[in-house]
Amino acid sequence: MVHLRKIRLLLGTLTLRKLWNFGWIYLSFFVSKWMRRSWHRGNPVKIGFEPTTFCNLRCPECPSGLRSFTRPTGMAQMDLFRHTVDQLFGDLVYLLLYFQGEPYLNPDFLDMAAYAHQKGIYSATSTNGHYLTPENARKTVESGLSEVIISIDGTTQDTYEAYRIGGNLEKVKQGVANLVEARKAAGSLHPFIVIQFLVVKPNEHQIEAVKEMGQSLGVDQVVFKTAQVYEFKHGNDLIPDNNRYSRYRQQTDGTWTIKNPLDNQCWKLWHGAEITWDGKVLPCCFDKDAAHEMGNLVETPFWEIWRSPAYDAFRNQLLTSRAEIDMCRNCSEGTRVFA
Repeated sequence: MVHLRKIRLLLGTLTLRKLWNFGWIYLSFFVSKWMRRSWHRGNPVKIGFEPTTFCNLRCPECPSGLRSFTRPTGMAQMDLFRHTVDQLFGDLVYLLLYFQGEPYLNPDFLDMAAYAHQKGIYSATSTNGHYLTPENARKTVESGLSEVIISIDGTTQDTYEAYRIGGNLEKVKQGVANLVEARKAAGSLHPFIVIQFLVVKPNEHQIEAVKEMGQSLGVDQVVFKTAQVYEFKHGNDLIPDNNRYSRYRQQTDGTWTIKNPLDNQCWKLWHGAEITWDGKVLPCCFDKDAAHEMGNLVETPFWEIWRSPAYDAFRNQLLTSRAEIDMCRNCSEGTRVFA
């Protein structure tokens, strides 16, 4: 379900240039699929930028929570963020200030949101909600951040902390209430406030309860996200019984496989990219350890990376043999289900 508040926020950032660019991206994607060869035109319409890799929680199946990154970890600097946005804002429609980690741990995070707002970009973030104090909630509204996605993966503390290890549900609920109140006090249209519920076996019985929680807290939307697990072939305690909310299905021999047929195509490689805290440009948000780095913004302008032979070769590989790309083998497109 598309909400009027979100539509109004998004329309306020669109320009004829952005729409024209989107048309080129869309056309080049379908031409490439037809030719089975990369014919890429246009500039990114969506970018993920990583404020930090650090996190206060210890969630399983998350490199930040597990402290299991093989790449360097750290905090993005404001200069790098400005450098990135200054290259992209003319065509950029959507900026997600999140990749891995908890964004509010970066002291420059809300300054980043404010800069994106000044540049006319629809900006969003995903947070575990533990830092939405009354002051941070007020500053979030003042920053102009367009959307805040708050992860609440259980309606009782025992269920919530089964996945959000180290988390405090009441603190998160209070944080949501703080943000709703701050927006109301400011008479602001932004941010669009979302509760995101990662459906796993321990919490799937609370799907209806979290809808009620969202309504009582006054958020704009509740969405349900399917969980990625790294070891799924022989089953996993996190895979829910409800097939609608599972990325995996059990085969006749008892083993499990991903539902995604892994067709030789992917919209992500045409319309956007991910940028790590230290400037690495990645083709996809599934590349959590930056194994497929296309270049680094500290050394090279974005456009040289975006149109480089290496990027084009990666798109071509995806169009001919996607299943051979390691990060694609556990990929599921369209991972959120709206309430």
